[in-house]
Amino acid sequence: MGPGAIEVERYQTEILDLCRRRNPFGQRIKQVPATGHPSRFFEETAIPTPTASQAFVDPRNIVPTLVSPTRVERSVPLKCLVSQINYNLFDMEVGTQQSQFAYLQAKDLTDSVEGLLHTHDVNLWNGNDTSLNNPTSPQYFGVMGQIAAGGNTATIGTTASIVDGLKSTIAQMVSNSGFQVRPTAIYSSPVLLDLIDREMKQEFNVVLSTTTVAGGLVVKTLSTQAGELPLIPDWSIPYTGTPGSGNAQLPVYIVTENLIEYHWLTNPNPRIFQLGTPAALTSQMVVVKFGAVVVKGANYAHYQVTVDR
Repeated sequence: MGPGAIEVERYQTEILDLCRRRNPFGQRIKQVPATGHPSRFFEETAIPTPTASQAFVDPRNIVPTLVSPTRVERSVPLKCLVSQINYNLFDMEVGTQQSQFAYLQAKDLTDSVEGLLHTHDVNLWNGNDTSLNNPTSPQYFGVMGQIAAGGNTATIGTTASIVDGLKSTIAQMVSNSGFQVRPTAIYSSPVLLDLIDREMKQEFNVVLSTTTVAGGLVVKTLSTQAGELPLIPDWSIPYTGTPGSGNAQLPVYIVTENLIEYHWLTNPNPRIFQLGTPAALTSQMVVVKFGAVVVKGANYAHYQVTVDR
């Protein structure tokens, strides 16, 4: 450079950060304290209900039939999520002396918590464990796996109406004579929900109404026999193939959110522990979270619908 000028590298004080963090599902399900390890509860699968021939008798010859409720013990083993971030003493002191990114240490620690919750949110759906009674993996038994294991599954063919298929499935759920089922939301990939939106516009010239869910997210709703259900896009629900090719499979989950619980230990939020300073003079911060997700009534209060396109 010429006389009287020295060029010094300068940076904006804000760091561009559009990284994906939480999804709505983990914030909408119930958070309850675990009863222990495993966390246990009872499910009543039938009330004491005599048949018509048992209940109606000759009023002059009353002979009652003995009935009793049906209850089943359930359990959910707790899982552990952990991550660690280290701060090097030299790097921190250089940063302090420069005074340009004074907030960076706090941001990185916050992002470490958010990163663990990101993994938690993905695993809520996709955890690869296969059983609540006999765990086979340190991961969660994901909601997708629990609903599929419950047996409530259906398929909408490549030429069938997605909206009609979903409405029909929800009507079947609500008409269950054994359980009072009221699903509260429909979750799927944004790609599938876009197909629903297009179908409603093309076939019926209808623009879906909207509602606001957790985190201020505005979503479309679908009118069903269970009322107006929010169509919640969830980026952590995977699909296979290319929609329109005939070999794509896009899963949709019709759920009763108050029957999906996260059983936490000590605190529903991740906790941060600072370890002692080792000889390398690094500050070690460990983020830990204990808990597990359970889908109650997986075989009647929830449904997996696979859409072929």
